[in-house]
Amino acid sequence: MEQTESHKAPVSRYELFLTFSRITLSGFGGVMFWARRSLVERERWLTERQFVELLTLGQLLPGPPGLNLTVMVGYRFGGWTGAAAAVSGFLVWPCLVVIGMGVLYQHYGAVPQVQRALAGMSIVAAALLFATFIKMAKVLPPRWRPWLFVMLAFVGVGVLRWPLFWVMGALAPLALFAAWKEKE
Repeated sequence: MEQTESHKAPVSRYELFLTFSRITLSGFGGVMFWARRSLVERERWLTERQFVELLTLGQLLPGPPGLNLTVMVGYRFGGWTGAAAAVSGFLVWPCLVVIGMGVLYQHYGAVPQVQRALAGMSIVAAALLFATFIKMAKVLPPRWRPWLFVMLAFVGVGVLRWPLFWVMGALAPLALFAAWKEKE
């Protein structure tokens, strides 16, 4: 069921704080799966397309994409104070959890059972990332050019291990040119 219109009612700063707190407290291994689920499916603040567009912009801007998305959604629904509330919810609880986990890892990180548990969690995190990619890919237009750039980026960064900055620097102008030529 494709949603065509996003949430129009005002969103309180408290709702923004709680929603982004829930997202990051659920987001072990990555928040994009939970952000999409919460913002698109649960709260219906964004459509699938709006989420993909904001996430894409967040990935192109400097800084962590999840944090960039948080700022943009918070600002969209609550101005500067909404952005501050969303960012607070996004950062406060995870910072406390990370500090606590760091202390525990310092003491117990070398224990073999802990090492095996961490290896298992990394597999789950990869699966969540892949599931998010699949859901977001469904929104993309079914043309071959965007997929060519996806594959080139994957090969450049994932296989050849080239720096992301150089891969993006080379592919972004080409992708923009291809999109511009396609419109003509």
